[in-house]
Amino acid sequence: MSTSWTLAVLAPLSDAVRAEMTAGLPIEVVVPAVDDAAGVAGALREADLVIYDWRSTAAGLDARAIAEAPRLAFVQQPSVGVPAHDLDALTSAGVPLSNAAGFNTVAVTEWVLGAVFGAARHFRWVEGELRSGRWPQVDVIARGPVEIGGRRIGLVGFGPVGQALVPVFAALGCPVSYWSRSKRPTELELGATYRELDPLIADSDVLINVIALGETTRGLLSAERLATLPAGALVINASRGGIVDEDAVLHAVETGHLAGAAFDVYATEPLPADSPLRRSDRILLTSHTAGSTVETFGRLVALIRDNLARATSGAPVRNVVNDAGAVVRRRL
Repeated sequence: MSTSWTLAVLAPLSDAVRAEMTAGLPIEVVVPAVDDAAGVAGALREADLVIYDWRSTAAGLDARAIAEAPRLAFVQQPSVGVPAHDLDALTSAGVPLSNAAGFNTVAVTEWVLGAVFGAARHFRWVEGELRSGRWPQVDVIARGPVEIGGRRIGLVGFGPVGQALVPVFAALGCPVSYWSRSKRPTELELGATYRELDPLIADSDVLINVIALGETTRGLLSAERLATLPAGALVINASRGGIVDEDAVLHAVETGHLAGAAFDVYATEPLPADSPLRRSDRILLTSHTAGSTVETFGRLVALIRDNLARATSGAPVRNVVNDAGAVVRRRL
């Protein structure tokens, strides 16, 4: 058996970055000649190790793809979410799947803050007016810009991003509540208050979704639940599409019940050109880039390199999200 490992890199990484990730490791890199389903399948057939893809167009590894990759021993997902992969199939094949937990916490936290202030102060509309040659210094008041200090913050999800948001909003005098599928011990709540989901929504001036997408959270923030938000509330969606009812948010904004919203993620990505969300200048839209900074990319490269070194040396890999164990073992 060869002492080198074959690594299929399916993410859009440059030659220099791939070299940095694998320098000094017993790894040979393969990259699909064509970035399509056939190219990916061909690379997987050769691979012991895989760096998958964070792009929303990536299909994920299903049971068939895993079965057709006989050498596959480890998958590194270069993002926090792994909703496209068949975790049970990977576990059955004995293939650990690791994510990149924590690498973008600071960036997403900062995006949420920017989105809250941008939505509250109508930055998108003001800039559009200014670029069109107008000077909306007085007109903006009619749109109802508000201060965030003292407003009630509701966090749906209390992972690293939710926890990082607590002290920031607390510094602005905002009472912070959260809902998660499990209540945290008091010492880990950082001053936030746990509430059941429906009362949380009904009492949130700013509702921030930072919960992971899964079978129990898909459709969680439904039209019925969003209708109970206080008049003038803001909705911020920073985790994954499919959790927040986009049509319901748009309707509530256009009818004046909500003051505004911000989305970084969508049920369909890329966001379709004819998406109704595009028509409201009270909804701030970004292209799944809340976690995209120079700093997060540097952390991602370092995290992946560390896990590749662990995988090829027999040390336990980090951030495993399925039940295949943390030690990577060759399959052929």
